[in-house]
Amino acid sequence: MKFYLPFMLLLIAANSLSAQTNNNNSEQQTVQDTIKEKSKSDNELNEVVISATRQPESLDQVPSSVTLISKKQLQQQLSISTNLSDILGASVPGLGFSTNRTSNLGQTLRGRRVLVMIDGIPQSTPLRDGAKDIRSLDPAALDRVEVIKGATAIYGNGADGGLINYITKKADQIKTFSGTTETGSAFSLIKPKETAGFFVSQLFSGKVNKFDYVVSGRYEETGLYRDAKGRILSPEYGMNDLKNWNAFAKLGYDFNADNRLEIMYNYYKSTQVTDYIAQAGVYGNFDRPTIGVKGQRPGEPEGTPYNHNASLTYTSKNIIGRTDLSAILYFQDYLTLINYSDFFENNGQPATQSKKLGFRLNMNSPYEMSPLINGNVTYGLDILSDITDTHLTDGRLVIPEMKMSNLAPYFQIKNMFGPDLVLKTGLRLENVHISVPDYTTIAIRNYVTSTYVGGGIAVSGGNLNFNTLMFNAGLRYTKWNAFKPFASFSQSFSVADLGLVLRAAKENTVSNTSIKAVVANNYEVGFSGAVSDLSYEGAVFYSTSKLGASYVYIDGNPQISRSPEKIYGFEFGAKYKFHPKFDLGANYSYTEGKRQTATGDVYLGGDRINPPKLTAFAVYRPIENWSIFTQMINTSGRDRFKPVNGSYTYGTGPIKAFTAFNLSTSYIFRKKTTLRLGVENLFNKDYFSVISQWQVNNMSYVKENGTRMTVSLSHSF
Repeated sequence: MKFYLPFMLLLIAANSLSAQTNNNNSEQQTVQDTIKEKSKSDNELNEVVISATRQPESLDQVPSSVTLISKKQLQQQLSISTNLSDILGASVPGLGFSTNRTSNLGQTLRGRRVLVMIDGIPQSTPLRDGAKDIRSLDPAALDRVEVIKGATAIYGNGADGGLINYITKKADQIKTFSGTTETGSAFSLIKPKETAGFFVSQLFSGKVNKFDYVVSGRYEETGLYRDAKGRILSPEYGMNDLKNWNAFAKLGYDFNADNRLEIMYNYYKSTQVTDYIAQAGVYGNFDRPTIGVKGQRPGEPEGTPYNHNASLTYTSKNIIGRTDLSAILYFQDYLTLINYSDFFENNGQPATQSKKLGFRLNMNSPYEMSPLINGNVTYGLDILSDITDTHLTDGRLVIPEMKMSNLAPYFQIKNMFGPDLVLKTGLRLENVHISVPDYTTIAIRNYVTSTYVGGGIAVSGGNLNFNTLMFNAGLRYTKWNAFKPFASFSQSFSVADLGLVLRAAKENTVSNTSIKAVVANNYEVGFSGAVSDLSYEGAVFYSTSKLGASYVYIDGNPQISRSPEKIYGFEFGAKYKFHPKFDLGANYSYTEGKRQTATGDVYLGGDRINPPKLTAFAVYRPIENWSIFTQMINTSGRDRFKPVNGSYTYGTGPIKAFTAFNLSTSYIFRKKTTLRLGVENLFNKDYFSVISQWQVNNMSYVKENGTRMTVSLSHSF
């Protein structure tokens, strides 16, 4: 196996949202106390969350559903798979099943699109959804993940189903110089030939006087992936033969106890270099999946050639009276390539590029009306410039350079009535302006008639303006530790995949196209609680929108359905410390959705609605330094559609039930060296991925991984 040393990119960086300004000294102490408590227990009721309100606060005071993935949980999952789609799919109730691909198409959150961020920097491309945002950095750079479920007005465009905020690692505040070195290998246990991959990473961290820093780099090669029968998985959007780079750095400087400056940078690259091409399977034939065979792939290597993220954050406590301030300037430059195909006339390979420049001003002012009524007001301004286009690598333009500017003032009020009742309300005003230049459409393939349609239309550009006021309100009662109920209402705003509308434009003027914003209303009632060694949570949700954003195929051409939608479902989870050495836990989530048509309501397709998901885990610690984690992932399937003329169409394929198991174990030597072993698909279950079943496409009919093992060794100093 050829060995590569990672190229360590040492750039100045800082923690953005994960170390934002604290409300006051008491909240700062709350954060510190919570960290200490978290190290002793996995009870999340007292955990601190930032993404829900842009201010650190205890999770049990947030009137909405939140899932936190801690550093410990991330490491358990990393020992099984380094694919963030796998990690989140197995860990977050309400989030769709892993696609086992570089694309997260169909991995929705409660049936709607999710906004993905790195320390608050948007990774999603709502102007043209490339479905690559979940895999936007290497998970080894993460300290934790915060998932806010349901429509949210907190962060604006694209958060219809909620948001995923990747919180990057923080500097070691105790040591001047510390670090961790890790290396490992992953390979198939079913016909391991050509499947062996490897990874190597290095992290340095510490604090010197008023400076603190953390710098890390990681390089990985994945090797080939095989199914349960040893067949090579399709390379199209595949995890096969990937070369992944990640370089991360942050630097912080404390001017004094109240003022801090931080700068952060993360570089991510993931491209596929393989000697295999896809051989189409036969949809519906269990023994004829799409596989990889030897061949020369046309075009440039698929994947993400680069994703640059940088932020500069200034925080100040008590800047005016007791008011705290946080100001963040951020930048993202992102490019992704999909496979070369005959989808466009004369063939071609599409590339989507997005550049974002943004500024966030956030202020927080506490108030006290009486000993029993107090709270704080969070208010500020978001400014964002987003330039997105899709072009073919041969230079032809598919979607013109869409320039979006967004100016959004907002405020949130958190009011405490006594020590136990929390009321939160807020408003956000979206002011979105999008300019589109003149362009000419390219013909796309109609796979029903095998002809090319829609090309050569000269479209006059123009300006689009959207102004929407969004409201949210939530109430939570925290007196009883055994039962802390909440109820909430929240709205979200998004311009639903404008690029797809422009790509298929039939009108000669942008202003004549069916471009409208989607406002989703989310209603939720839920609870959390703990009794002795048992903790639990649950929620029921209902989401509506007068305009939809579902992909439909009409006469073989992809379009967006604008019909009204409603989505509903529930989630429930529990954890139980059965014994000091033995923990058990499980989560169940169910989502269903329909859209209104002239002939009645019809179910939303699999690209929006995932089948019911049941996950369960057990953690056993035979001795202090040895931990064994087992995990089950199950679905009962989903079958909502009937074939038309004997065939299913995109999004309507039935999903069959399956159950798979994973294993992760770690052993610590002398408190500094850790040996980890993970096994994906422990019992070599032979089954198709969820996305391959609902897509109803011979070329996308791909099975899940067979049994695959990861072994790693890390040393800290």
